[in-house]
This record gives sequence, C-alpha cells and structure tokens, in this order.
Amino acid sequence: MLQTTIKNFTQNPKNDILSGLTVALALVPEAVAFAFVAGVDPLVGLYGAFMMGIITALFGGRPGMISGATGAMAVVMVHLIQKGNEAGLALDQPIENLGLQWLFITLLFVGGIQILAGVLRLGKFVRLIPHPVMMGFVNGLAIVIFLSQLGLFPKIASEGISFWGNTREWFSALFSNSDFWLMMGLVGLTMAIMFLLPKLTKKIPAALTAIIVVAAIVIFGGIDVSTVGSFIRDGGGQGLQGGLPTFQDQIFTLFHTVKGHFLPTILPTAFILAAIGLIESLMTLSLIDEMTETRGSGNRECVAQGGANIINGLFGGMGGCAMIGQSIINVNSGGRGRLSGTIAAVALLCFVLFGAPLIEQIPIAALVGVMFMVVIGTFAWSSFRILNKIPKSDAFVLIAVSAITVWQDLAVAVIAGVIMSALTFAWKNATKIRARKRIKEDGTKVYEIWGPLFFGSTQTFNSKFDIKNDPKNVEIDFIESRVSDHSGVEALRNIANKYIAEGKKVTLTHLSPDCKNLLLKWNPEFDTIIQSNVDDPRYYVVTDVMDNEV
Repeated sequence: MLQTTIKNFTQNPKNDILSGLTVALALVPEAVAFAFVAGVDPLVGLYGAFMMGIITALFGGRPGMISGATGAMAVVMVHLIQKGNEAGLALDQPIENLGLQWLFITLLFVGGIQILAGVLRLGKFVRLIPHPVMMGFVNGLAIVIFLSQLGLFPKIASEGISFWGNTREWFSALFSNSDFWLMMGLVGLTMAIMFLLPKLTKKIPAALTAIIVVAAIVIFGGIDVSTVGSFIRDGGGQGLQGGLPTFQDQIFTLFHTVKGHFLPTILPTAFILAAIGLIESLMTLSLIDEMTETRGSGNRECVAQGGANIINGLFGGMGGCAMIGQSIINVNSGGRGRLSGTIAAVALLCFVLFGAPLIEQIPIAALVGVMFMVVIGTFAWSSFRILNKIPKSDAFVLIAVSAITVWQDLAVAVIAGVIMSALTFAWKNATKIRARKRIKEDGTKVYEIWGPLFFGSTQTFNSKFDIKNDPKNVEIDFIESRVSDHSGVEALRNIANKYIAEGKKVTLTHLSPDCKNLLLKWNPEFDTIIQSNVDDPRYYVVTDVMDNEV
C-alpha cells in the first residue's frame, strides 16, 4: 500500500500545487456554509474539512479526489445536534452544547462502520449502479450545487414582496438593486476568465487566476461586496480565527452520554451518515474515474473515509465525505496526484491559522462564479440528447434520480434509482422465458427452456407445462437457461414433484452445478432424475480482479 501511495503522490507537482491552492479557496465558503446548515460553529466545519481532506488525500483510494464537510451529511447532523441540545437542557445539571458533543461521538461510530465496509470489500457494489442512475446523480447534484449558490446572492426584494404576488414591485426592486447587479457582474467576470483563459494557455489554472483577478479588483477598487469574512460574521461566526479543538470535552461527554442512554438516537444516525458518506464518496470516485480514465479503489476509500471521520470525532471536526464540486475543480485544474489534495488541506489549515485576514477579503462572487462553472462542467448535457434514444424506463430513472437528489438527498436518490432499475430489469427478464416443445422418437416430450429462471419468471415458467396431458416420459432441458435464485430452484422442484405425483418420469438435463446441489439438498432422491451429460455447458464465475485491490 505504501508503494502505491508514493507512486500516486504526484506526477506533475506544479499542477498539483496550483490546483490544490484553488480548491482550498473554494473549500472555505463551502465548509462554512455547511457548518451553518448543521448548526455548528464555522471553525468546526473548517477543521473538519482539513482533517477529512488530509487523511483521504494521503490514504484514500482515489488520487485527486477532494473530501471535506458536505451538505448531504450536514442536513442529517442538524437533527442530531438539536436532539442532543434538548437532552442537555433536560438534565439536572445542564450540559451546554451537548448536541455538538453527540455529533463528535456519532462520528466515531460512523468511522467504524465505514472502515468495516472497506474491510468487508463492500466498495465494489458501487459498480452495480446503472448508468442512468449515475447520470441522474450527476445532473441532480449539479442542480443542488447551483441552488446552493443562489442563497449567496443579495436579496432582490424586501420581505413581503414576492415574484408571484407582487410581480411589478418585485421587478422594480430587481432593476434598482445595485448590490445584486454588482455581484452578477463579478460572477460573470469570474466565469468569463475561466472560460477564455484555457483557450489562451493551460499552464495557469483558470479558477485560481479568476479568483485572484476578481479579488484584486474588489480590494484595490474599494468595492463594497460580500466577502468570505462578512459571510461568516453574518452567519453568526467570529471569522476564521481560533485554535484547534481538543478531545477532553468529548471524553467527558462520552461518559455522560452513555450514562444518559443516548444510543437509540446516536446509532441510527451513525448508520445513516455512514451510508450517505460512502454512497456520495463512491459515486464521486466513479465519476472521477471516468474523467481521468483511471481506476480508483472503492474499498480503500471506505477505510480512509472511516479513519478521517474517527479523527474528526476525537478532535472536534464536523466530519464529511468526498466533495464532487471541489473534486471536479481539482481534476479540471490539473490536479491528479495525492499532492493536490494534500496541498488543498494544508493550505486550508494555513488560511485558518495564518492567512485569515487575507482570505476573508476574497469576494463571495468569485467563489460563486467558480462553482457555477463547476455546475456547467458537472451537468451531463448529453442526457437531453439521448432521452428520446434510450429505453423509456432508463429515461424515467434518469429523471427520477435527478429530481430525488434535489428533493431529498443523494443517498435516497441513488438507492431509489438502483431499486427502480432492478425492478425494471426483473420485469423485462420475467417475460423472456420460453419453452420450446418437441417429441423424441421414443415418445419422450422435451421442454427446451430458454431464458433466466428467477423470482420474476417462475409464474410464466409454471404455465409452460401440461402435466396431466404429457406422456409418461418428460425431459426438461436447461442448456439455454440458468436457474438464478432460490425461487427458480423452488419452481423447478415443484414441477418435478408434480410429474412424480402423476406417476410420470421426469428428467432434468444440463443443470448448472449450483442448481444441482440445491435440488439435492432439498430432496436427495432428485439424484435419480438429474441427468449428467457429457455435453453439459460449463458455468464459470467471473472473478473481478479489482476486488483484490489494496
């Protein structure tokens, strides 16, 4: 593992360093915003992003992928924190911010679950996610990123004036809102630089250049716009300054929370957070795999994510998972090695500890412009072109996953998409089973089964046989079929028993070895009706060598 880590550390130091710095700048407002969503201090989100970023960059399964505090996990954390605070106030000796301490303890369980998933090699299951689900996930996430940036714009109209109820007043406020149009101009300038600069030269990272240029215009031009510093203070924070949290309070709280029977709340939340984190991370890993035409290790990423969340729980960070927006910024800026993620994490920590006054002056508009370009690059625009060319079921899944990602969250959307795809696949294959019938010279009736026999096709399979009117000798041939699950074995056993009950001889030919074994376990007497042919097909199990990845 150490040799692989060193090999993937960097291939282009300049690109990795510059892209890492760009990502670090983009991480600041995202971590702060998600901390507000979770209801914690911005420093908790920033330190959480640093710890997630540095550990996964060095030990994760996907060089170039960026991890940090994320909104998908933040929306779950906020409920836990609220319950913890309520529990703290209900104690005889109230514990202040008990909800935050509950979060730290929960992250220990989250990390343990994720490490266990990696050890059990569950990361490979991300390969079972169908392509329409992947496209729906990408489109939905692009929309979520876009919508999250809209909240950073100045309010267009005052309270009580809505677009639908007061249309004329709303447009009047829009056209006279100089702050809104000033931010729009700076966002547009950022996007224009990022679009045009790569056409002139690709040696300079466009995103970092755009941020520096727009920040210089604002700072030296004395333009009064929302900055990173004002954004944090407006949300109730004190800026980017402070010290690293320690874990003495967590140990103290662990005693009190165990004593206070917190497990019924913590454990279910830990499983939800672990699932969301793994799904989002593994989906992002697959997306970066496609963009870079390389292969990452899902199982190794699970272990690294789990370790990072445990460290967050011990040292007072928010925790998190992979961040698709920042990962795409990194890859598009040339960051392909572990050095890029390491630089991003270390730079983020340096911003907080040493460069806070300077970073706080960066206009939010520049960072919004960068994220808008990420949205444009993330959205699968080809999905509009192929919607009328792919099966209607796949088109429905793609649209549904996109909508659910926006409406609920990523984990729910992916799980729903996989279920819909699986049911669609089962329904289609349930209708494909056929039985060709012929009579041999000796009078034996042969049923040549074609198609998969599984839970969805058992009813159709049963309808193919005419048990009462069939001759004394019947042969069921599976040379073009395969019994896929227990339901299929049970259906075959029932058919054979019905023929035997009618006093007829039934022979099963060309069964796969696993099906033979299952039938014999149910009824050893089936050995007399299972025929072993020299021309039996050979069934191979395809072993994915990537499952042995480190």
